[in-house]
Amino acid sequence: MTIFLTVAVIVLIFIVIFQIAKASEYVSVLKGEEVSRKQNNKINGFLMVAFLVLGLIGVWYCNKLYYGKTLLPQGSASLEGERVDSMLWVTLLVTGVVFIITQVALFWFAFKYQESEGRKVYFFPHNNTLEIIWTIIPAVVLTVLVVIGLRNWFLFTGEPDQSKRPMVVEVTGKQFGWLFRYPGKDGVFGKKYYKNINDVDNFLGQVWDDPMGHDDIVGSQTMYLVKGRPVKLIIGSRDVIHDVGLSHFRMKMDAVPGIPTTLWFTPQYTTKEMKERTNNPNFVYEISCDQMCGNGHYSMKGNIEVLDQEEYDVQMAKLKPQYLMAFPDKDPANAKPAAGQDTTKMAAKPVAATAKTEVKL
Repeated sequence: MTIFLTVAVIVLIFIVIFQIAKASEYVSVLKGEEVSRKQNNKINGFLMVAFLVLGLIGVWYCNKLYYGKTLLPQGSASLEGERVDSMLWVTLLVTGVVFIITQVALFWFAFKYQESEGRKVYFFPHNNTLEIIWTIIPAVVLTVLVVIGLRNWFLFTGEPDQSKRPMVVEVTGKQFGWLFRYPGKDGVFGKKYYKNINDVDNFLGQVWDDPMGHDDIVGSQTMYLVKGRPVKLIIGSRDVIHDVGLSHFRMKMDAVPGIPTTLWFTPQYTTKEMKERTNNPNFVYEISCDQMCGNGHYSMKGNIEVLDQEEYDVQMAKLKPQYLMAFPDKDPANAKPAAGQDTTKMAAKPVAATAKTEVKL
């Protein structure tokens, strides 16, 4: 019903505009073309000023109405993202000032210098000084903005400070979800081969013969990070081009099949702290796909949970390496005692040893 009413209103608006245009033509015929044209010039000049005033009021009102619903009032959730916010504000300041000056001049000139009796047209074909001014100034300003952007880009895509013990997470996009891989205690990822991929127990195509990958942990939907600890993302795709969008952290990077890309940042608020900062008990950090990737693109979302180091260690301890998920018989927790072996004595041995140690101490 709402859609029908909207379409009806739009159609009526077009009909009204059409009828006004036709009526204007009839009036011009009755009054004479020259008189009608001069009157239309005056009306258009007045409308230019009215549109300028109403337009600026509309810009201010929309900003007041919707600014609080954006992510800008929350600030960046990463230290590096603050640089992005800074670039954004500088760009908005520069372009905003230019926008206001040029629009005011455009509409005011249309009103002030409209056709009138006794005014002679002055042709202004060329002026070297003006050409130099409006070429050099924008070129210098844009060059400065580009240099600042490139400097930050090289920072984000470079290597994090190793003294802060950066963690590494591999992010892989697939239609239509995200896969996250964490290195085990060795801190090294095992090898992958795309022909090994299956959706049963080897989502990333890990090479099981590589012992370096036996402790790699693979998860989906939720990525776990540590507050205050830099994280380097190694980003890839399993099928088509995706894009890792981290709006709260002010970061994004393409996920390209066969071409790993990297990005790093430092979370500065845990998820719990962000719930308090935003006064939203349901707040979650989101990882979205910012590249159209198919029919289910709209649903390609995941969560990021930022924890303290202790909470992160507890969470990681709950997750099993993907190797043990694929080969449960290799899991020590599933190991069966040998035939005829007394499990009671096996359980008693460490207890006795502990007791003996306590006595010695």
